[in-house]
Amino acid sequence: MKTPFKRLILLSTLFLFFLGSFVEAAEETATINQADTAWIIVSSALVMLMLPGLALFYGGMVRRKNVLSTLMHSFIPLGVITFQWVLIGYTLAFGADIGKFVGGLDKLFLTGITHETLSGTIPELLFCVFQMMFAIITAALISGSIAERVSFKGYVVFIFLWSTLVYDPLCHWVWGGGWLAELGALDFAGGTVVHISSGTAGLAAAI
Repeated sequence: MKTPFKRLILLSTLFLFFLGSFVEAAEETATINQADTAWIIVSSALVMLMLPGLALFYGGMVRRKNVLSTLMHSFIPLGVITFQWVLIGYTLAFGADIGKFVGGLDKLFLTGITHETLSGTIPELLFCVFQMMFAIITAALISGSIAERVSFKGYVVFIFLWSTLVYDPLCHWVWGGGWLAELGALDFAGGTVVHISSGTAGLAAAI
């Protein structure tokens, strides 16, 4: 009698343990995960730090008289694309899907996003900032192909329009649940959304 009783206690203990783990995991998905949040904050800062690195790289490839303007071509997207992303970029990339092609305007001016809104296990505002950093660096990458060959005003207008018409829809295709995501496309580091888009845009601009 002792052996079956011990087995019953053991099985009951194991059942309660796994049940508790399951309930805890279910609760975590509905709340902010502090580790995930901290990591995305750090990651966002690291992506932003690519801008001065890019500026110094491009600045070292041009003549002395054009160094300052080339540096500014890398830094100005930080302001222009931040405005564009909050205004319309985020909703075009991650808004409600329209035909698997582009996001809707439901998140225009970040409408409906508060400090309590979550994207997975992190605040959606943080997710928005993280994705914004990729939009900024993508626009900045293009500047290297047109260094010394474009006016500053023209470049500012170009990156605003290009991000709206090219980057945001492409971002939705891959990361926002668009048609490429449905086909199973995976882009963990921006190889498609960032580098293919900026590379082809840079080639077209240079030509």
